[in-house]
Amino acid sequence: MNLIRGIAWNSVIVLLPAAGLSLLLHRENLPLSILIGGILGILNLRALSWSIRGIIGTAYPNAKALFFSQFRFVILALIIVLLAYSGFVDIIGIMAGFTVVFVQVLVQSARHAGKHNP
Repeated sequence: MNLIRGIAWNSVIVLLPAAGLSLLLHRENLPLSILIGGILGILNLRALSWSIRGIIGTAYPNAKALFFSQFRFVILALIIVLLAYSGFVDIIGIMAGFTVVFVQVLVQSARHAGKHNP
C-alpha cells in the first residue's frame, strides 16, 4: 500500500500545477478536467490494487474479483462518458489527468523495483 500512496501523492503534486498552468490556455473546463481525470486515475489505481490483493494467494481468480474488475471498468467508462456528454469536462483534460497518474505509476514502480532488486 505504501507504493500506491506514494503514487497518489506524487500525482497530486504534479496535477495541481498542471491544472494551474492550464488556466493559461483559456479553455473553459480544462483545469477541472485535469483534476477530475487525475482523481479518477488514482481511484482506479486503488481499486485495481484492492482487486489484485484479493487474487493473490489463490490458485485461480475467483468470480468476485473478475466481476469487480469488469464492473470497475464499466463504471469508469460510464462516469467519463456522462461527464463528457454533459459538457462538464474536457476530454483532453481527463486524458491529461490519467496520463499524469500513469506516468507516476511507471516512475514510482521503476524506483521501487530498483530499490528492491540490486
